[in-house]
Amino acid sequence: MSNQCFFLPVGDLADARVDTELSLDGPEGHHAVTVKRVHAGELIDLVDGTGVRAVVEVVATQKSSLTAVVRALDVEAAPAVGITLIQALAKGDRDLQAVESAVELGISAVRPWQSDRAIVRWNEAKASKAIGKWESTVLSALKQSRRTFLPAVLPMLTTGALAKDIEERTGSATPTLVLILHERGTAPLAQVIDQWLDANPALRDAEGTTRGEIQLVVGPEGGISDAELEKFMAAGAQVALLGQHVLRASTAGPAALVLTRHLLGQL
Repeated sequence: MSNQCFFLPVGDLADARVDTELSLDGPEGHHAVTVKRVHAGELIDLVDGTGVRAVVEVVATQKSSLTAVVRALDVEAAPAVGITLIQALAKGDRDLQAVESAVELGISAVRPWQSDRAIVRWNEAKASKAIGKWESTVLSALKQSRRTFLPAVLPMLTTGALAKDIEERTGSATPTLVLILHERGTAPLAQVIDQWLDANPALRDAEGTTRGEIQLVVGPEGGISDAELEKFMAAGAQVALLGQHVLRASTAGPAALVLTRHLLGQL
């Protein structure tokens, strides 16, 4: 059974070394000691979202904190191709379900999208609280899946702003593929990704230094409108077919992510 995993502030493990002492306090320390019942002598994992995992032995616990000694350190390299899920807001927390699964399955970043047909609307007052809920979901999923990299929660974009962002990213020096998952696609997702990798062979080299990005755009329950689709394609996005069936907003992104990571050799 894998160790329980707890999160330190980003960057806190930068100076960690084997046999050094670390403390876990605040809400996370309280959760470890009071809720998870971590005790002295137990091995747990501490991560800080930067790819570092410290396997530590708990030597003492207090009411809402613990002290531990580092027994092993593991530094994970970031993947050559980062994957971002652009998820349309959806009712019934289906957007959050998609985010949670995507984090567990290895997403690099998530971005909420206020699409034209989305039933859920974030006004200015609601946006800050809603983003906080996304961030909490991401952190919880990171710990549950024992990941070392904390996926970024990017600011919400409207359709117009997203089209502009797509245009900037696909026109940049960094190889970027933006995929709209939609039934109007004629080429399967795997085919589109393979063609992109053929055009950027350096990304197939796991030991190379070339970095790229794939963005997966998932619409709401009512689907992506024709106007949105045309706008995104004009900005440089491609439309890809995920399969024979229309998937829910909570399912499409995670399903596409697994296939994408497989094609990139990340699984």
